[in-house]
Amino acid sequence: MITELIHIREQGWIKTKRKNNDGGVGNTLEDLLGIEENNLPIANAAEWELKAQKKGTSLVTLFHLEPSPKAYKFVPSILLPNYGWKHKEAGKKYPENEMSFRQTINTKIFSDRGFSVQVDRETQKVQIIFDVNKVNLNKHQKWLNFVEQNIGLENLNPQPYWGFDDLYSDSN
Repeated sequence: MITELIHIREQGWIKTKRKNNDGGVGNTLEDLLGIEENNLPIANAAEWELKAQKKGTSLVTLFHLEPSPKAYKFVPSILLPNYGWKHKEAGKKYPENEMSFRQTINTKIFSDRGFSVQVDRETQKVQIIFDVNKVNLNKHQKWLNFVEQNIGLENLNPQPYWGFDDLYSDSN
């Protein structure tokens, strides 16, 4: 694998074949390595998961892992119906009532819908938190009214989280 990657690097600039695809750079790398495209949460090159990105971008999804408590099936049972919003393709590509809940969140700032990540080293958990005071009301007042009617405006309860051990074992 390393020899192949060095060979690709020595070719210099390689134009991506998939211009209108956010994953185009990664897809091009997989094509050059002869790896069949897939979206499975497993390593795609022997024991390694390849990651590539366009110059100037900063976010890379390393893996997808449902949060605990797993018995709640938190995303489809709590986040989507209570904090979701109408999918941009609802009524077109998807049914009219299709909901979405996609957030790019981190530990430094809150998203414009009031979500953030909190690392609790004492309990060894990475938690998702919601703070109504951080919601951008100019953009999301209608959505916030929906949330208030559905579940209220308190922090998430139960608190979705990933244990450090779960993250460690899933990333291997």
